[in-house]
Amino acid sequence: MNSSAPDDLPGDPAALPLPPVLAGPLLRHVSPTRVVFWLVATDDLAPTLRLGPVDDAQPVNLPEASCQRLRVGRHAVIHLIDFHPEVPLPVDTLLAYDLRIAGSGGETGIADYAPHLVYPDEASPRFVIKSRLDSVLHGSCRRPHHKSGDGLTAIDAWLAARRTDAEARPAHMLFTGDQVYADDVAGPVLRAIHALIDRLGLFDEDLEGAIVPDGRALCQAPESYYRRQNLLPAMESTATLRDRFFGGVEKPIFTTASADNHLITLAEILAMYLLVWSPVGWTLIAPTKPALSDEESARYDREQSVIDAFVTELPAAARVMAQIPTLMIFDDHDVTDDWNLSAEWEAAVYGHPFSRQIIGNALTGYLLCQAWGNAPDRVANPIGRLSCLLAASEPAGRLPAAEHDAFIDDLLKFEQWHFSIETTPKLVVLDTRTRRWRSELSARNPSGLMDWEALTELQQDLLGRDSVVVVSPAPMFGVKLIEGIQRLFTMAGHPLVVDAENWMAHRGAAMVMLNIFRHSKTPGRYVILSGDVHYSFVYDVRIRQREAGPEIWQITSSGIKNEFPRRLLDIFDRLNRWLYAPWSPLNWLTKRRRMEVSPRIPDKASASERLWNGSGVGHVVFDGDGRPTTISQIGADGTTVTFPPRTD
Repeated sequence: MNSSAPDDLPGDPAALPLPPVLAGPLLRHVSPTRVVFWLVATDDLAPTLRLGPVDDAQPVNLPEASCQRLRVGRHAVIHLIDFHPEVPLPVDTLLAYDLRIAGSGGETGIADYAPHLVYPDEASPRFVIKSRLDSVLHGSCRRPHHKSGDGLTAIDAWLAARRTDAEARPAHMLFTGDQVYADDVAGPVLRAIHALIDRLGLFDEDLEGAIVPDGRALCQAPESYYRRQNLLPAMESTATLRDRFFGGVEKPIFTTASADNHLITLAEILAMYLLVWSPVGWTLIAPTKPALSDEESARYDREQSVIDAFVTELPAAARVMAQIPTLMIFDDHDVTDDWNLSAEWEAAVYGHPFSRQIIGNALTGYLLCQAWGNAPDRVANPIGRLSCLLAASEPAGRLPAAEHDAFIDDLLKFEQWHFSIETTPKLVVLDTRTRRWRSELSARNPSGLMDWEALTELQQDLLGRDSVVVVSPAPMFGVKLIEGIQRLFTMAGHPLVVDAENWMAHRGAAMVMLNIFRHSKTPGRYVILSGDVHYSFVYDVRIRQREAGPEIWQITSSGIKNEFPRRLLDIFDRLNRWLYAPWSPLNWLTKRRRMEVSPRIPDKASASERLWNGSGVGHVVFDGDGRPTTISQIGADGTTVTFPPRTD
């Protein structure tokens, strides 16, 4: 696939030799009996591993079967290193690791091929395997071209001050959705994506049902930048879908307001991951501005200044992901806005081969770059099928169309994206996107975030537990006013206009979820970690007229690099306090009227504020029973705000 970048010039990064490693290693799942790493290299690697206490890290036996490799381009191979030690690793102890690779000059380590992952005066990255879930970092919505700083950079500084203290390090970092924005891409990032596709020879693909025939033509099309909505199928059905969704408003199948640079091919998706998780790819390319209108050119320049700052912060963000065990779950922007919002949306998008391929490519990128490291065994079957597809792609550098289509068919039916970790308390991560409870009243109405069968499986997973930490990408208990506005738009037949996706939008899903909390044999303590909404808040939740519990904490941290429009959020916050005060009869119109929801006030807010608006990452510390003792938001701007318990 070729972009329209100029030929290599003397001194151009595109003329330099490729480095051995493009991204990573990222530290993923860890336990005393398992450590999982993810990295992307420019060729097949046979790494060796040093691992152990900081003062005594030793070479360990890393069998060939421990390293799975999937080639996604001429110079791009994704590696998953799944190490099972013969003797369990020590817990609550600072451990050092070094993935070493052979080169022409001998064996090199992380400090040589990825020095940005190592703190000064240290020889390699470090981490801790915790004996219990004593603290976590969590966040969502990392949008590269948002004007705020990157919350992961703040975490890098926060961790640097604690890097020698095993007890102070978090047990996990939890990414709760929108790790990438496949549907909202800045022009300079899309240009860099195309340059990196060329540089690495990422596999091309045919585009069935599209105006352009393949990924190569997509990159070269005049509409490729800021006008991608014009590349959607030029068919009568497209107009029908617009009428059905928006009453004739010019809106493509993909309902995001930012679809003008929507990623389409698998190569684009994979290049995006490389560029938002590692600084290395940016050093290999020299993208130039494409031909644009005056208005588009001005927008490109504005975005370029923000992206330049984002790239500057990338080494710190990558270092965090090499030092803290990181788990991830998708939300809509990892694939596309409004993903599976309603049965009508599903019928429209999956009923056309081009839009279905776009969804399948984004989900394939999630499988390779996120899901594989969470719980490798759960995704072994789709990874095996994908391995066969990619192997068949190597000779021509192109995904075979029939096999690609069949793989996407299978992947869209896959139902094991959720996972749990047997920590103390147990960590349960929900898939709220692919097993939805479709509305029985109207195909246009929002679907429930999980269907009856998925919720039943969740309840079985919780039985007999004293405490549990649940990751729900969307808050289970959100802001009532905003949910009310979403309900009004749904009643008017326009749920897509306001992204009417919340747990209370579907009566069946809401009632089953609330009944799980009331079940006598489910946990007595729930901590719910969420993101999605681009502001942060904490609620203490109790069941009315029940003395025995359960105790529920809704803790929302969003976004890592994204924020809600400030003045609008202030208005919503104020109206919500007035309209849904404890004495308000409006509370009895909500589905959670049997629940008492008490918002906490951020310590750096005015006495009236409940919602905190600022990019950053949440930090939660738990006591021995799984109760949160400290809840804070570590801001990208250097501000840390805490949410103390209410005293009234």
